[in-house]
Amino acid sequence: MSDWVDVAPASELAAGTWRSIDLDGATVAVFNLDGEYYAIEDVCTHDGGILTGGTLERDEIVCPRHGAHFSIKTGRALTPPAYEEVATFPVRVHEGMVQVRDPRWD
Repeated sequence: MSDWVDVAPASELAAGTWRSIDLDGATVAVFNLDGEYYAIEDVCTHDGGILTGGTLERDEIVCPRHGAHFSIKTGRALTPPAYEEVATFPVRVHEGMVQVRDPRWD
């Protein structure tokens, strides 16, 4: 089972912001959406570039290169040119610290 990895103190991850971290070799973006935390792999499934260079629209991240929208909550690709979803990861707040883990290796 993979361990929980610290992302940031919850007090430093304000609503509408995100942090990217390396998690077991994958870049993962952890978002605060109105006090709820979500984590997705920070990679566009259309071209392999990072997603966090794009804009945040409600609960969607928009790829900065070709405009594909992805759901931050589910990882689902919502608009072309992306058709494959991005991986999602469990997130928790433990003793004031936002943490994420990669269960794919369990």
